[in-house]
Amino acid sequence: MYFCTSHYPSCVRNRRTLALERELYFYTIMHKRVNFYIDGFNFYFGLKSKNWKAYYWLDIVKFCERFLRPGQSLENVYYFTATQKAKSKKDRQDLFFSANKLNPKFKLVFGKFLKKQIYTPHGIINTFEEKQTDVNIAVHMIKNVVFDKNDISVLVSGDSDLVPPIDFIRELNPSHKIFCYFPPNRVSVDLMNSSDNYIKLARYEHRFKKSMLPESITLDNGYIIKRPDKWK
Repeated sequence: MYFCTSHYPSCVRNRRTLALERELYFYTIMHKRVNFYIDGFNFYFGLKSKNWKAYYWLDIVKFCERFLRPGQSLENVYYFTATQKAKSKKDRQDLFFSANKLNPKFKLVFGKFLKKQIYTPHGIINTFEEKQTDVNIAVHMIKNVVFDKNDISVLVSGDSDLVPPIDFIRELNPSHKIFCYFPPNRVSVDLMNSSDNYIKLARYEHRFKKSMLPESITLDNGYIIKRPDKWK
């Protein structure tokens, strides 16, 4: 029973209070906080394998929001990458980062490139290998579950090395949901089996098309950036 000293009749007060309580109850039960964890280079090379270079200029947060269901809210999108070594590639990468960082939900997490030598019958090839991405993804996924920052984790990658952190989260919090979204031509059966569900992003090209960044963007400092010509 509710006791009220207001001038409203008690029946009206009760109905309003009960309605608010019901609304709060269903919001608490149904509302789910979602974090996305994007393996940047896995995602990039997946798009490249489909010759979808136009989608390099993607509004990452908007794209992730298109996969939300009723009762879900996007908390953050963690994008894991490393700084390119070649200047032309780094310049294009910086434009992409600058555009997406305008949205505070876009969180960049950097690994690094290390020099690597590949031995071939024709000699030694000097190249670079991306490091720390898997570890960074695992740490952020687990940390956010430990500190109760989200209810659903969406992993955008086809790298099976990420199965162990998923299995650990299962032990840590069995009610936490984990979904895997596979970039084009990047699929892992192990991730399929470890996740609650999965989708293949190659089937959702229409959502890529609807999530493009504007051709030109004005940054907070007034500087105008434009989509790189190579990404058109």
